[in-house]
Amino acid sequence: MNTVLVTGATGFIGRHCLPLFKAQGYDVHGVSWQQNPESVSGITFHRLDLLDPGQTSKILRDVQPTHLLHLAWYAVPRLYWTSEENKRWLEASRHLIQQFQSLGGKRLVIAGTCAEYDWSLGTERFDEVLTPLAPATLYGQCKQSLDAWVESFTHETGMSAACGRIFMLYGPHEHPDRLVSGIIRGLLQRQPVPCSLGDQIRDVMYVKDVAAAFAALLDSAVSGPVNIATGEPLRVKDLIHRIATMLQGQSFMRFGERPMPVGEPGKIVADVRRLREDVGWHPTYTLDQGLVETISWWKQRMATEPLPRE
Repeated sequence: MNTVLVTGATGFIGRHCLPLFKAQGYDVHGVSWQQNPESVSGITFHRLDLLDPGQTSKILRDVQPTHLLHLAWYAVPRLYWTSEENKRWLEASRHLIQQFQSLGGKRLVIAGTCAEYDWSLGTERFDEVLTPLAPATLYGQCKQSLDAWVESFTHETGMSAACGRIFMLYGPHEHPDRLVSGIIRGLLQRQPVPCSLGDQIRDVMYVKDVAAAFAALLDSAVSGPVNIATGEPLRVKDLIHRIATMLQGQSFMRFGERPMPVGEPGKIVADVRRLREDVGWHPTYTLDQGLVETISWWKQRMATEPLPRE
């Protein structure tokens, strides 16, 4: 039996990956910094700090994983773009991967980001091969550095590896201050929700589909970068209107009350041919299906753990 180790196992994406690997027949181990992560049948959790090289080396020796899905990273909204924590996670990730390979690891997939691409080009779609890489943020730079290092490292060692470049996502367990979760929370509380004009065009995927795409990528032999996205352009204001319509909250929306962030690109849409043709994976959720599940999750969460708006 193959053994998979998932870092960021209780994070936004990781928690949705675990049951998929279990269904695929893996012996599943999750790494979490939490004291008592949610119990998942058939999943073994390990609490540790991946920024501590000693703890990382020990867990790899103990588990001896054949497969590694590395999702963990610093991801506090707004702060992660420029935080020096990105540099610490870059170094910790290199150590993790080196140790994984030295102990006989066979297959690695890391989480990349669309922020690795050159957003200033105004390209129609971001292609893994044709679109230049020129990350404008420290977050994107560190992710791209890890991607490049992994490519070189695996070329030298022969280990199989891929990088899933994530675009925009939403769903249950998302940080409450992200776009979709913030709008849902505000409308459920029947409070005014300020937002930008929403003219940006984005590629938006439900988190359970993102997790399924990563599971398929890890289970494949595809190497190099692969965009994790739908390939479908969606105007942000249309996304917001759909949420507001579902919650009968159109009157609470305040378009234009928030300025566009400096350097915000007008359009970010993925070319998904590698994901669909090479990996052989397609999304299963429609936008409305994902939003219905997300709204339902927030209703239950806020009924038991009300979160104040900031």
